Amino acid sequence: MIYNAEDWARLRNAVFAVSLVAWVVILLEPRASACCAVNAAGVSWTVLLAAHPPASLAGNWALMLIAMMAPMLVAPIYHIRISSFARRRARSTMLFAAGYGTVWMVAGIVIVAVELIAAWRMPGSYLPATIVGLTAVLWQASPFKQRCLNRCHSHRPLAAFGFAADLDVFRFGLEQGLWCTASCWAAMLFPMLLPEAHFTAMAAVAILMFCERLDPPREPRWRWRGFGTAARSLSLRLRGPQRDPAPLTAVS
Repeated sequence: MIYNAEDWARLRNAVFAVSLVAWVVILLEPRASACCAVNAAGVSWTVLLAAHPPASLAGNWALMLIAMMAPMLVAPIYHIRISSFARRRARSTMLFAAGYGTVWMVAGIVIVAVELIAAWRMPGSYLPATIVGLTAVLWQASPFKQRCLNRCHSHRPLAAFGFAADLDVFRFGLEQGLWCTASCWAAMLFPMLLPEAHFTAMAAVAILMFCERLDPPREPRWRWRGFGTAARSLSLRLRGPQRDPAPLTAVS
């Protein structure tokens, strides 16, 4: 199968719809926008954990991942579609999602633990979010972030048959999850540490992460990144189709 604009659009719309459903669930259930949005003043560690069981924390974290990360997976999933036989596409996509989600769920253990500790030690404080926010800004401009983004654009060749094909797409998911986590860990943690306005911060971070993924791979160096390609694309759309200049006529 080769690239087809209509097939790409159908996949993009389906993935965006899944993300939109997750956003609606988060909007209707505000506690899902932060894995432990709680005022923990005077609450012991054991009571805090009892109020937020691991299954609930994991579910909210997974919901955040679907909402914020799904739009960035259109290109990898399409790579799987054009590299797989039609009868294997659904299976391969699920294996990719399993690998990708595994990495992020493991990372979530650390990220949610940081959120819990911050809620327990400094309830209602903006200090943890401020520290992580400054770290995220520094990381956003660093060459190390660019290296991670470059690897996110790398799509490995995939076997077509049997166990090798299954293993390849699962490893592809692991790789994408690893480099995506390395790229986005600070940005993902920042909204979770805010005492309030979790949903607004999540939406802003999601837009930033989506826009930066539109940029092509670049040389790793210190620079601010995130809205270059998106801004140029929006500018062209707002300007509309450009008319060709009127042909010059000879003057006798």
